[in-house]
Amino acid sequence: MVNDTISDILTRIRNANLIKSQTVSIPLTRISQKISTILEKEGFIESFQIFPSSEIALRLKYKGRDRKPCITNLKRISKPGLRIYANHKEIPKILGGMGIVILSTSQGIMTDREARFYGIGGEILCSIW
Repeated sequence: MVNDTISDILTRIRNANLIKSQTVSIPLTRISQKISTILEKEGFIESFQIFPSSEIALRLKYKGRDRKPCITNLKRISKPGLRIYANHKEIPKILGGMGIVILSTSQGIMTDREARFYGIGGEILCSIW
């Protein structure tokens, strides 16, 4: 049993990127489902598929002939031991808007752009670029 599911998801994706794997399997939770949707919508992964065996298979995306990963870095910001919160004015911009920050808000899990648009803050879960 994993205590921090978000860190587990990010580590699995990071490890799969390092070995240039085509797919990676993560456990099925509502958070992992929403993060997968955000990653697909933002263009960091090709697609994801939900299996009845309580797993999600992510198809990772690579660029060029040398198969450079689209996801350069994944970083967990708010941890179980130290939660990090921000209002909509304090949400950080990653690489001048090239990367994304995923937040958990009162309206659900969303990206930094959506949170700024709706004018709501929340817990900063992770950054991806």
